[in-house]
Amino acid sequence: MILILALLIGIVAGLRAMTAPAAVALAARFHAWPIEGSWLAFMGYRFTPWIFALAAAAELVTDQLPSTPSRKVPPQFGARIVMGALAGATIGATAGALWTGGVAGIVGAVIGTLGGAALRHALARAFGSDRPAALLEDAVALVGAFLIVSAV
Repeated sequence: MILILALLIGIVAGLRAMTAPAAVALAARFHAWPIEGSWLAFMGYRFTPWIFALAAAAELVTDQLPSTPSRKVPPQFGARIVMGALAGATIGATAGALWTGGVAGIVGAVIGTLGGAALRHALARAFGSDRPAALLEDAVALVGAFLIVSAV
């Protein structure tokens, strides 16, 4: 079950790169996930959740800008993979599966990046505008992240 949750948080990272680590860091901090003995203990530190939350909020704003590059270009794709690995590994670490959680997060990030881009493109075409599709994607990422970390 924990690896499925790590995969799902990776998908969230593919949709919104910073939402996944923000949700995981908030959960690690306020729900006292058992990650103290791992190299991911910093995810539960005092300021980590707020740093990621600010980055996630900024991402939600910048995603709406027409100048924002595609999520499939190397820097953005790479960031999603790294954030998926980080979030997935943190979830995995709660059950002693840090490395496999990280791999599941990477796989999820690839799925979320490519699938999210295709779905958003299709929705934007159906709506006749990208903004409703982007807002719907934001909602899916935020609600999904909340449900995933609640299930850990």
